Amino acid sequence: MTKNKEKEAIFKEISPSEFFYRNRELAGFTNPVRALYSAVRELVENSLDACELAGILPDIYLKIGLLDGYKDKPDPRPYLLKIVDNGPGIDPKFVPNSFGKIFYGSKYLLKQSRGMFGMGGKMAILYGQITTNRPVKVYTSTDGKIAYNYQIMIDIKENKPVILEKSTSDAQGKRGTSVELCLEGDYQRAYPKIKEYLTQTSLVSPYANIFFVDAEDRVTVYERSTNLMPKSPTETKPHPYGVDFETLRRLVKESSQENLMNFLSKNFHRVGSRIAKKFLEKYNFDPKRDPKKLSDEEILGLSKALHSYGEFLQPDASCLSPLGEEILKAGIQRNLNPEFLAIAIREPSAYLGFPFVVEVALAYGGEKIPKGISLYRFANKIPLLYDESSDVSWKVIKELDLSRYNVRPDMALAFIVHICSIKVPYKTLGKEFIADIPEIEREIRNGIRDVLRKLNQYLSRKRFMEKTKRKANIYAKYLPLIAKFSTELAQKKKLPRYKKLIGWRVDGDNEGKN
Repeated sequence: MTKNKEKEAIFKEISPSEFFYRNRELAGFTNPVRALYSAVRELVENSLDACELAGILPDIYLKIGLLDGYKDKPDPRPYLLKIVDNGPGIDPKFVPNSFGKIFYGSKYLLKQSRGMFGMGGKMAILYGQITTNRPVKVYTSTDGKIAYNYQIMIDIKENKPVILEKSTSDAQGKRGTSVELCLEGDYQRAYPKIKEYLTQTSLVSPYANIFFVDAEDRVTVYERSTNLMPKSPTETKPHPYGVDFETLRRLVKESSQENLMNFLSKNFHRVGSRIAKKFLEKYNFDPKRDPKKLSDEEILGLSKALHSYGEFLQPDASCLSPLGEEILKAGIQRNLNPEFLAIAIREPSAYLGFPFVVEVALAYGGEKIPKGISLYRFANKIPLLYDESSDVSWKVIKELDLSRYNVRPDMALAFIVHICSIKVPYKTLGKEFIADIPEIEREIRNGIRDVLRKLNQYLSRKRFMEKTKRKANIYAKYLPLIAKFSTELAQKKKLPRYKKLIGWRVDGDNEGKN
């Protein structure tokens, strides 16, 4: 009789590269359509971030081209994607890991940037590698004198770069970075989204020049409409409301302070000695206690106390880079050219200790805005084009009674909502829609109400002016006849001075002439 033997479970470890190789849909690389769009988006955002953080007005060149031998074949097929920027360039010692190692980059600081996970660009490279087996080509120069050229592939199993080729050349006075990769894409179906993405990027980044050459060699130029740039964000410290046990334990381990008083005032945002002392006294912590001698239980108690204390100052917005009214206005006027525009910049707020700012605009009328309610969503200057119905902004708009503001469903109305934060609460790694965090939802709702009230005032004035004009037209039509009849009835030769009663120009004469 044969005994059934249970199979033993096999345990193994996989690298971050292999995880996303197996689950690339988590990062937006679901199919050839989304993959091509996502690759364009990630590389454009990296270039814009690099330029803005260096205070350089961005000049971005983007090209999508077909590979030789594939021009007569149907989609999906391999495409060449190239992006060139005029940013500060990348130090050559960081290039291999920056383009060949998942979760390596400059995004892991407490300050606002378009990227959050340090993996978007690498996912594009990884997707290109597994669909075309071609390396990414990187050209970069930090001084405009020497250019460093790399050809890199990713060792998926080990999550590390494989340098196939490395050389230097004359940069010819040009500073910046160029990235060229091949990937399988469905261009015909992805093109509308790519075009919409670039159009909306030009709306929210009107200080950038973007040159786009598509796969049919058509050139689209999005010229900058302002030289104003948003202020660069500065790195900040964690806020007490945003730290958990693990974060606090790491801070304790890495700190050089010898007592809890200095530990709190040196490691946390907007916590000074006075507030630190009041906090420690309230929760019976010894201010002179060496933080490194705290047990795990004491660190857990400290983290809970930090969350419970209600007198910490809210985070400030120094780590954020909101657009501001002038930049937002320039982008909307250039792209939508509305009849009426209202903008509301909300005061900085916070959720879970993470600061954020909500900027809301409302554009009404004009030839470029379609009839009905449109919504343009942005997070850290990134256009969000997919999953609109799941986004918190759309939820807020649907819940509002727009009729209270004299808004009809057939009006040409566009809402623009921009959320900037050091931690945008995306619901997916693909960064397509925002979770309905109560604090963020409240600020969006109040911002939308602000611009709707301004629209209501404008519509009321417009209706009043139209009513006044209709009356004036009636007066202009009948007063001359009445004046003539009255003159004849009174047997006078001179007409009465009736034109000033109309209050506007009649027959080309000013009212003061009659």
